[in-house]
Amino acid sequence: MSKFEEAYKTIGEVVKIIGLKPKKGQSIPTHTIRYWEKEFKQIKPKILNGNRRYYNQKDIELLRKVHFLLKEQGMTIKGVKRILNNKDFLKLDETKNNSISPKEFKNRLVEFSNLLKKLKNIK
Repeated sequence: MSKFEEAYKTIGEVVKIIGLKPKKGQSIPTHTIRYWEKEFKQIKPKILNGNRRYYNQKDIELLRKVHFLLKEQGMTIKGVKRILNNKDFLKLDETKNNSISPKEFKNRLVEFSNLLKKLKNIK
């Protein structure tokens, strides 16, 4: 990972990185990120002088997961909280450094898919 990738990012940069799109005629949706910070205790940016937020790679990856589950999978805030609080979910990050075999990854993906189905059925 390069030094630039490891650098802290501003809230505006994070919005672009995770792919949040503004609604027609509105500015970039930084309010969405701030709302997610309140809802998901795992997101902890550094807040420096002037209340400016700075996010590290861990925060950005977590925001990507939240964005995917909420916006692309159509889950609720409550459902995403359950998933993020499940320790097994976070183990899927092991694929980044190839410490998990393809077969094991497939098995975990099936388990994750089943968990998502169960969560969608709970209403």
